[in-house]
Amino acid sequence: MKNKLSRRNFLKTGIGIGAAAVLTGRKNMARGAEEKGKMRVVASGNGLRATEKGMELLRQGKDPLDAVIAGVNIVENDPNDRSVGYGGLPNEDGVVELDSSVMHGPTHNGGAVASLRNIKNPSKVAKIVMERTDHVLLVGRGALRFAKAHGFKEENLLTDRAREAWLRRKERLSDRDFWFPPKPEEADREFASFFDFHGTINCIAIDANGDLAGVTTTSGFFFKIPGRVGDSPIIGAGLYVDNDVGAAGSTGRGEANILNCGSFQVVNFMSRGSSPEEACLKTLERIANKSKLLPRLLNEEGLPRFGLSFYAINKKGEYGGATMWSGSRYAVHDGKENKRVPSAYLFKRKK
Repeated sequence: MKNKLSRRNFLKTGIGIGAAAVLTGRKNMARGAEEKGKMRVVASGNGLRATEKGMELLRQGKDPLDAVIAGVNIVENDPNDRSVGYGGLPNEDGVVELDSSVMHGPTHNGGAVASLRNIKNPSKVAKIVMERTDHVLLVGRGALRFAKAHGFKEENLLTDRAREAWLRRKERLSDRDFWFPPKPEEADREFASFFDFHGTINCIAIDANGDLAGVTTTSGFFFKIPGRVGDSPIIGAGLYVDNDVGAAGSTGRGEANILNCGSFQVVNFMSRGSSPEEACLKTLERIANKSKLLPRLLNEEGLPRFGLSFYAINKKGEYGGATMWSGSRYAVHDGKENKRVPSAYLFKRKK
């Protein structure tokens, strides 16, 4: 039953508070910009080293984009991290293809690369695309030529561990080709977690002046079709920054994110008064509802059977993260402590 509310009582309700926030959000964000010192660095769960490095550079007065890129470079350079850069898992041809985007709040400019081979740090190349061209996105061979023209050296990104995982996957695909299946004792234990793996790192930050920036970098789905581009290099999907409002980035199923312009939606919800966590949850809810139109994406209960996470910071330095399914954490350096914190979630996993 619906009750009629006076304007005063309406504003006391959660709905009224949200409506009031829509009207006053911009003013609040402007006040937040005047508050110095609320530096924050937020990243996906694999980004604890990135948030530590990012905060170190923010404290030195570095630009927030330089800070977050330096943070994710640690992960890109780590051969033991299978999600990005050197050590990333390859496509179905056994070739590592990398995607990345960057966005700089003070200039509202961005750059990106996709399907980039043989270059360890696609995030650095994306920044040069932003700074040295009138383009936003370079792909494939063109992105590689551009990187080499700016002094990046080609190198083989396929580590032995990633190559072995690729080989196991190839051997398991069919009993009607000329590849023998792996021995049972080798097949499942060590490499089982690789078979449906996809990984990404997102890192966003706000500096003491209230300026924002972000980066997302990935090797994408393991065993993807060569040339596949996910959400990570797509401005508005894998990353979006509005210096008047906030920044957001994502990890997880890129196709679902691209079709819903997820990171843009998070920032848009923040501009209308939602907290970072609320904005992430609202965006996930929208994506989940749209996913119902594609039965292949649903589990037996009619819910999304994929994972997707968002991370956000607003102009006031408030931060939040949310994921489609419970059980995830994200990294944050709040200026005092570097830690992983639980993500809010849309659906609870069954134990």
